[in-house]
Amino acid sequence: MTIDRRTLIGSGLALTAAAGASRAQTAAPTSPDPLTWPARQTLNLWPKAPPGAPATRPADRKGVDMPTLSVYRAAKPDGRAVLSIPGGGYSGVSVENEGSNIARALTPHGISVFVLNYRLPIDGWTDRANAPVQDAQRAIRMIRSNAQSFGIDPNKVGIAGFSAGGHLGGVLATAYNDRVYAPIDRVDELPARPDFAGLIYPVSTLAARATHSVSAENLLGPKPDRADVARLSPDVRVNPDTPPLFLVHAMDDPVVPVDMSLMLIAVARAAGVPVEAHLYEKGGHGFGVGNGENHPARGWADRFAAWSATHV
Repeated sequence: MTIDRRTLIGSGLALTAAAGASRAQTAAPTSPDPLTWPARQTLNLWPKAPPGAPATRPADRKGVDMPTLSVYRAAKPDGRAVLSIPGGGYSGVSVENEGSNIARALTPHGISVFVLNYRLPIDGWTDRANAPVQDAQRAIRMIRSNAQSFGIDPNKVGIAGFSAGGHLGGVLATAYNDRVYAPIDRVDELPARPDFAGLIYPVSTLAARATHSVSAENLLGPKPDRADVARLSPDVRVNPDTPPLFLVHAMDDPVVPVDMSLMLIAVARAAGVPVEAHLYEKGGHGFGVGNGENHPARGWADRFAAWSATHV
């Protein structure tokens, strides 16, 4: 998907208004951003209240009121960008293990990383199931809208989603054209389709027969509408225009069964979507980049970086 430069110029002006005097408007640095949380630079996704904000938020809310993008720019950017979407069962967001740690693994490969701290559907948003999807679509568009100042190519923007964040990434990769919020500025004129998608131990369906029930109930509520289940199940939304997929899963995952990735492999192959998968006999769940020198999955991020370079 090629993005016209004139579209980017217009949308960049909109982002400037939204982000104020953010350092995103400066040239890409010659030294890497500190790979810690919180990031040196963090941008609000929305210029005002996010879509569906209730008049009063619940006192026991667990997530953010304003979703953000935390920016980790590579010292020697090669044009690629990855939106990292942490997991947490839609009841939390693992911003370090599946956010800043991912930046630490990918930025040495020239990939700038943007960590999404998205809204939680359990926190009283009026359109609960769409709240995180709105944030994910807006995040991709914001990255593209300011591509020049980030030192990236707007046609080389991918994602890496983990667990429930892998579900959100799968929705983004398959339902990117769904209109889940009314456009608010020129940033929203840009496409939300990622150019490549890494899905790491992802929840790939919300169907009761196979799903990670905690994520499904937190996203949809206790009595989900059947149409929402289908609309937000990546395994039934994969199509020939789905971007190339890179899957990582441990066979002994006790939280999200490896069958979730096996289903995606099958439907991607049937649709003619390029797919690469790394399945490990052991590794469990929530291992991020492969915590510990001896973790079986350690090194998958290097393989993801090499693979993504062949698909943009």
